[in-house]
Amino acid sequence: MLNSSERSAWRDAFLVGLGALAFCAGPNVATAKPAPIVRPAAVDPYAFHIAEAAQRFGIPERWIRAVLRAESAGDMRAISPAGAIGLMQVMPDTWATLRIRYRLGRDPHDPRDNIMAGAAYLREMWDRYGNVTAMLAAYNAGPGRYDDHRSTGRALPAETRAYVAALAPVLGDALAPETTVANTAPPPDWREAAIFVARSTEVRPAVVSSSGARSDDGRATAPVRASVDKDAQSGGIFIARPSIGSTR
Repeated sequence: MLNSSERSAWRDAFLVGLGALAFCAGPNVATAKPAPIVRPAAVDPYAFHIAEAAQRFGIPERWIRAVLRAESAGDMRAISPAGAIGLMQVMPDTWATLRIRYRLGRDPHDPRDNIMAGAAYLREMWDRYGNVTAMLAAYNAGPGRYDDHRSTGRALPAETRAYVAALAPVLGDALAPETTVANTAPPPDWREAAIFVARSTEVRPAVVSSSGARSDDGRATAPVRASVDKDAQSGGIFIARPSIGSTR
């Protein structure tokens, strides 16, 4: 049996050993790297509104999203030099008409209502012309100016031509909305359409953004038609279509 002095010596040795172990382990604990923080992917703040508008007006979500990005880059407070408002850059007069027709709210900057208005307008332009390039040209320049282009050959603004050139290939791959469209021969490739051929010597400034687009015609459009045909073509811009009013 150990006496008191021997027990004290063993205790001291044990404590020294523990201290040595702690010293050796200390650097490893201090230099250990924290686990990486996993951040959730960014959520599209307008995804729900886009899905709702696509379902209501029978057009692909892809169309709405592409136009929204081109028009405002996602800025709900955007206002163009010409006065176009919000995410879908809807002109004030157009907004006033669409707001009543589709029972939207009073604030044109409201994301949901602005997306609804823009989607409704896209659908009306689709119903009026029946192809993607004409729909985009009319959305950007206004159906009055586009109809003038069709009837006289007067060149569309450089901005509109650039707008259509950028978006038509993107929208053209999407499923066309279900709509009543007369059976016609396949239209020519959109890149060969006359929208890209200058027919006037008038010089127009090129504008990359669509924010300067303005409308120049009166608008009184019938409600969106019932869907019946999934095989509507999205090509050329000069296919004759039954004429109905527009809202932009």
